[in-house]
Amino acid sequence: MNHVPDKSRNIMAVTAVAAPSRTRLAAELGDILSRAGLQAGEVRQLCDGAPWQACEYLCEADGEGAAEAVRDAVKGLDADVAVLPAAGRRKRLLISDMDSTIIGQECLDELAAYAGLKAEVSAITERAMRGELDFEGALTTRVAMLKDLPLGALEAAYHERIHLTPGARVLTATMRAHGAYLVLVSGGFTFFTSRVADAAGFDAHRGNTLIDDGTVLTGEVGRPILGREAKLDALDETAAARGLTRADALALGDGANDLDMIRAAGLGIAYHAKPVVAAQAHAAIVHTDLTAALFFQGYSADAFAPV
Repeated sequence: MNHVPDKSRNIMAVTAVAAPSRTRLAAELGDILSRAGLQAGEVRQLCDGAPWQACEYLCEADGEGAAEAVRDAVKGLDADVAVLPAAGRRKRLLISDMDSTIIGQECLDELAAYAGLKAEVSAITERAMRGELDFEGALTTRVAMLKDLPLGALEAAYHERIHLTPGARVLTATMRAHGAYLVLVSGGFTFFTSRVADAAGFDAHRGNTLIDDGTVLTGEVGRPILGREAKLDALDETAAARGLTRADALALGDGANDLDMIRAAGLGIAYHAKPVVAAQAHAAIVHTDLTAALFFQGYSADAFAPV
């Protein structure tokens, strides 16, 4: 495919990221685009085997209908694929969820393990993240189950059970190196968001507050509770404070309480997300890791910041 896209028309970037063994990814993607009748320029190889295969084509597109046609055409590619306007892809603000996104765990579930209640709490968490339960009600119910848990369990849970998601540090370091501002925003708790934000390289964090009496948890949550609307507020407030707009933001999350900020951001990415979230995001990461969010923005692996 050696067509040169007409820059007077709308140009979309079709980016694919897959396992490093997928050495024919560029050819496979090119064939799919040809069969879909897309006029695409030369492939751009973003990464060649370490840590992923990643490539992209720029295609001429007439409206959202063409983009949807491409999304349908690439569904069987067994890769993470983003179909986005080529212009303005690099974002200057990252608003990210924490649990099961920047870290691989749900902090409240891991904390519940120290009370012998992980299975019960995890079941409620799963339903809440799928959008089947009211987030605030589900949160207060789970925290109430941890009444009288010694405060030492929080420190133990963080050090023994919480780990950054693969690619998290590369994502944050690279976006910061290119001038982006990064905010970790969570329906979880500031005890964890403060530590994870520091470990992952975020500029700021927001979360809920666990109430304690100096020795044990009281089973209560500080008010107001940060949930779905508050995550969108964090996006808007941070953007306004920095002279940016929603279009300048990348929002990243996995659960139903992330939906509003994912839909509002210029680029909303679902990370190993619940179906209700993946269906409404601009792009989804299922097969690879958080560095895919950089490839989707047009970064090549040689532009990644060292960590």
